[in-house]
Amino acid sequence: MELRIFTEPQQGASYDSLLKVAKAAEDLAFDAFFRSDHYLRMGNADGLPGPTDAWITLAGLARETKRIRLGTLMTAGTFRLPGVLAIQVAQVDQMSGGRVELGLGAGWFEEEHKAYGIPFPKEKFARLEEQLAIVTGLWATDGGKEFSYDGTYYQLENSPALPKPVQGKVPVLIGGHGARRTPRLAAQYADEFNIPFASLEDSERQFGRVRAAAEAAGRKGDELVYSNALVACVGRSDAEVARRAAAIGRNVDELKANGLAGSPAEVVDKIGRYAGIGASRVYLQMLDLDDLDHLELISAQVQTQLT
Repeated sequence: MELRIFTEPQQGASYDSLLKVAKAAEDLAFDAFFRSDHYLRMGNADGLPGPTDAWITLAGLARETKRIRLGTLMTAGTFRLPGVLAIQVAQVDQMSGGRVELGLGAGWFEEEHKAYGIPFPKEKFARLEEQLAIVTGLWATDGGKEFSYDGTYYQLENSPALPKPVQGKVPVLIGGHGARRTPRLAAQYADEFNIPFASLEDSERQFGRVRAAAEAAGRKGDELVYSNALVACVGRSDAEVARRAAAIGRNVDELKANGLAGSPAEVVDKIGRYAGIGASRVYLQMLDLDDLDHLELISAQVQTQLT
């Protein structure tokens, strides 16, 4: 079971605070540092000092880290044209020496689009499908050849399909709860399927749908990595768990029901149950980015028991 650190900078984080967390995650032997892709806070958070751009952040981290993998859960398809996104991700992959992964989703938070003048189309999922075809198609085009695409929403003519990522193939993550279209899209394009903030029962059901869709598409169901994203709130004592829950404005019982909360032993046990339904990777949503002791505790008393 791999543990990855997943942050939500729109709730309030500067680049420097993200850098501290990424470096701590690397030093503590976590597998990856991922971040969301949002431009507006959610809920009661103040969101200060303001939003940071996901791919600009990852470009900086690419030069200031050495081992840890870097990516997004999920890049919003509404924020970027697919040809531009292919260039951005390939460049950051080059800057990192081949450590980038692309989580790509349709985009959903209408308020942030209004706040920053970003179009919010009705046909988001159909656009996402074309975006995936274009981004992966550009990367897969042999050197010296051109890529063209004539879709409903995007058209590319005689693209040189450059630059290329360092990796032979940048891993693509697709996720979500959709019962029909999401598994089909994952089966066609994904290297990893991620389900965010889902119960064991819902995760098992969705993993089964994706496996079935992959097999229907001529792939082996186990060819994909299956992963969960879950909020983390771990403490050495009940008081420490309660303190960490209060710091992120959550209730301990709710966190235990819907996330990974409690003592290290409790969290190891629950992660084991996710492993039992086929998950091999967990993204730990860390909402208090100033609490680096939290990372140290999870590394020392949770991660060591899983590896």
